[in-house]
Order: sequence, then C-alpha cells, then structure tokens
Amino acid sequence: MRLDATGEATSDTRFPARPTSATMGTTMESKKRIALISTGGTIEKTYDELAGVLQNRASVLDVVLATLQLDGVEIIRMPLMNKDSLEMTPQDHTLIARTAGAMAETHDGVVIVHGTDRLSVSGERIHELLGTPLVPIVLTGAMRPYVMRNTDAMQNLTEALLAVQVLVPGVYVAMHNKVLRFPGVMKDRDHGTFVRADS
Repeated sequence: MRLDATGEATSDTRFPARPTSATMGTTMESKKRIALISTGGTIEKTYDELAGVLQNRASVLDVVLATLQLDGVEIIRMPLMNKDSLEMTPQDHTLIARTAGAMAETHDGVVIVHGTDRLSVSGERIHELLGTPLVPIVLTGAMRPYVMRNTDAMQNLTEALLAVQVLVPGVYVAMHNKVLRFPGVMKDRDHGTFVRADS
C-alpha cells in the first residue's frame, strides 16, 4: 500500500468525481468522503466456468456501486486485497487495521468489505490497534455472492454505507438490518449472521 502526502492511497478509484468550485460555482455543497476498503470475501466471488467454482478473481464492487444512488457522498475506493478471509494471515488482519486507521484520518468514515468467516478477527484487530477511531469504521460482507440471485450483498453494502454516515466513531459490523459494535462480535454460523458474543 502506498499513501501520498495526505494519507490517501495513490491507486484509488473515485466515485463520483468530487465537485470543484469551477464546476459548482459558489453553490458547491460539501459531500461526506467515505473510504471503501475492499479485501475480498464472498461478496466479491465470481463464478469460474472452467473450474466450476466461485473464486476471488475480479472485484464486482464497481458494478454494485454503479447501481446505487449515493447523493451527498463521495466514495473513495481502496482495493487492498482480494482474498477469501479463511486464507487471511495475522499480517493481513493487521494490514487491514492499519489501512483503516490511515483512511480514518482523512475521511468522514470508512467501510471495509470483508469475507464473513474472519470478519470478526479483523474487527477485533482494528479495535485493538485503534481503540475508538476518529470516525466510524464499518465492516460488512455477504453470506452469498453478488452474482447469485438470492445474494445479500446489495443489502449489506447499502446498510454499511448508510450506517457509516450516522454512527458515532467506533468499529462496527453492519449486516442484515443490524449494527453491532466491537469488541465482542462473532459470526453465528447456524443462522448465517453476526451476533454479540455474549448473547
């Protein structure tokens, strides 16, 4: 990961282009700048017809974002990795946490798209390293890939993008119409969602 002098990744993709005084005149409205860090996971799996399996090969987040009406928000894409979270190492979780911390210093909120199997590990690592961050950091993912008809990817990403704008600073997971704050969040494999560890 390379950051420029302002702390932003040099290879990010911006959606949409940020208005300038030249294009908006004196009526330019301020937009919330949300960093969207992608790490892979089920939400980004695509079907490999030759191998007959779902794999993390190409990001579908740009396709998903293009279908959303995101008035008042500027999304700054930060493709960090594209892994099944079961393949993530402790170093990967630390990299995710440090990247989220760097993005939190220059943005109004941070959303992390993550595989659900190890999402709670990254959430705990972010909380461990950052404590209460400067802005909300919201993790999300999907139990079923975006390419499947019954996917929960669109719902969860939309919920995370809304939640990051209204929550107080902290580390959260937003999925399935609920928001849970770290620490103490775990995946409930029987019900296919996230719950409080003490519930």
